[in-house]
Amino acid sequence: MPQTIPTAEPFFFPGSGKNAKIGCLVTHGFTGAPKEMRWLGEYLNAQGYTVCGIRLNGHATKPEDMIRSRWQDWLLSVEDGYNLLRSCTDQVFLLGLSMGGALSLTMAGRFPVRGVVAMSTPCQLPRNPLLRFTRLLSWFVPYMPKGKGAPGEGWFDMDAFKQHVSYPKNPVRSAGELNELLEAMCASLPQVTCPVLLIHSRNDIYVIRDSMEKIHAGLGSADKHMLWVEGGGHVITEEPTRHQVFQAAAEFIQRVSRQ
Repeated sequence: MPQTIPTAEPFFFPGSGKNAKIGCLVTHGFTGAPKEMRWLGEYLNAQGYTVCGIRLNGHATKPEDMIRSRWQDWLLSVEDGYNLLRSCTDQVFLLGLSMGGALSLTMAGRFPVRGVVAMSTPCQLPRNPLLRFTRLLSWFVPYMPKGKGAPGEGWFDMDAFKQHVSYPKNPVRSAGELNELLEAMCASLPQVTCPVLLIHSRNDIYVIRDSMEKIHAGLGSADKHMLWVEGGGHVITEEPTRHQVFQAAAEFIQRVSRQ
């Protein structure tokens, strides 16, 4: 079994009190780790919710493991966490960051969930004709750099960046899998009828700017809302924006769970 990077382990926090039977499944992003969702999980658990932070297949170990993973494997990881929470709670909310948000929305189009909070979630990758050929290209160029800028570009909290757990490079094959996942997510949006909260940072330099509006327009939900935050980059669960994000997510869960 692959060894997980230290501090990047999945987590499970049993709930307490009146919110113990409300489950929250928190899912990290592409090349990321459960750690980027841990503060959110601790915040929700402090309010009594039962929280499960999963590790997506191929993540938080070594990049070679991710190359062998397909987007369906990532979705199965979310389904496993969902089934775990279904066994011990009465309601399940899905909360995901970036690709984790895409997986959460895709799940919500296929399974009965109480609500979804999708954060920093793309609806598509930047246009690149090579995306269709990643399976072939990956044999010759297995990895690509994460960005052209300096390390930490786009982050507001450099201390958080230094402690952030993520692969240092992007597997080319996995970029193609992410592209296919986003296509599947967009196709499933009309089937998502549960309440949805979308949160995006105005300072996000990685996700196409109109992604949140496009996802919002495609949803089949009658109860759907968008929230813009400022003062943090793409990983809004670890940036200064996290306090506003956590509060908005908790208020959404509280409102919807009592309907």
